[in-house]
Amino acid sequence: MNGQAIFYPVLAHLLLVISLYFLMAARKSKAVKAKEVDRKKAALDNKAWPDYVLLVSNNLANQYEAPILFYVVCLVSYVTNSVTDLTIWLACGFCALRYLHSYVQISSNYVPHRMAVFSLSLLVLLVMMIQTAIAII
Repeated sequence: MNGQAIFYPVLAHLLLVISLYFLMAARKSKAVKAKEVDRKKAALDNKAWPDYVLLVSNNLANQYEAPILFYVVCLVSYVTNSVTDLTIWLACGFCALRYLHSYVQISSNYVPHRMAVFSLSLLVLLVMMIQTAIAII
């Protein structure tokens, strides 16, 4: 098995982050054109933007929390040559759940669904961390 395959889900997550930046830019542009935001206030306070912009902005901030741990686990498993098929499947699962979490947050933002997906992604990450730790030991 090729250990480098662990980086495919990492790259897929990076694609999600970049896509969110483009979506946020589009939504901010729409808000400015529709005169829904005071640009001077928005430059100092993110909450000055309309809710549809804040949904993306908040989700983008979420991509720099648990996913950082995901990147570390992927890197550790690669460097220690402990990548297995299970590691790759777990990494793909985590990434897919991050996409689903983003979709829920930037669309309906229904907190019970969002929390369920987030919790499941953390569980997958925990299993991935334990599996990597056992492989190293």
